[in-house]
Amino acid sequence: MPEENPDYDLVRRFLNGDESSFNQLARKYQAKIYWHARRMTGNHLDADEIVQEVLLVLFEKLKNFNFQSSLFTWIYRITITRSINYIKRQKLRRFVSFDEEENCGLSTDDEIVKNIEDKEKLKKLDSVLQKLPEKQREIFLLRHFDELSYEEIAQITGKSVGGLKANYFHAFEKVVNLMGNKNG
Repeated sequence: MPEENPDYDLVRRFLNGDESSFNQLARKYQAKIYWHARRMTGNHLDADEIVQEVLLVLFEKLKNFNFQSSLFTWIYRITITRSINYIKRQKLRRFVSFDEEENCGLSTDDEIVKNIEDKEKLKKLDSVLQKLPEKQREIFLLRHFDELSYEEIAQITGKSVGGLKANYFHAFEKVVNLMGNKNG
């Protein structure tokens, strides 16, 4: 039997009929799923749709969780797969939209200017990430934004640590070059 783990306890309780345990897991991981999907797709609405897909898969497939890996790893595998499949289903490239992030209650002119600059940087970064090949984008996001170790990423993706390091290096180089390019 695996050692005591709060996630494992919630999974067991859910499997024994306590649906509120699933709600606790969903609340715990929803933001991580969203931000990974958002970075993969570059779009808020697409990310929301992926979150719903992932949570539905979790609800339906949690009975298959084997307690051999962390729940976090298992959920990320599902999120990555769903994100890549979603991207493949999309025929048209989408543009990043920050419409929902207007003013945000800022009070001073300096804060408003800073917020606009930050939005422009985020928009450019999202645009740059969309230019990376899917596999490089996936590795870059897991390593850079989710701050996972290469070993954790290897566990999630099933790829070798050496291959991951090479993919991350190439992705990082492309991001640096494209972020520095004013036209990119």
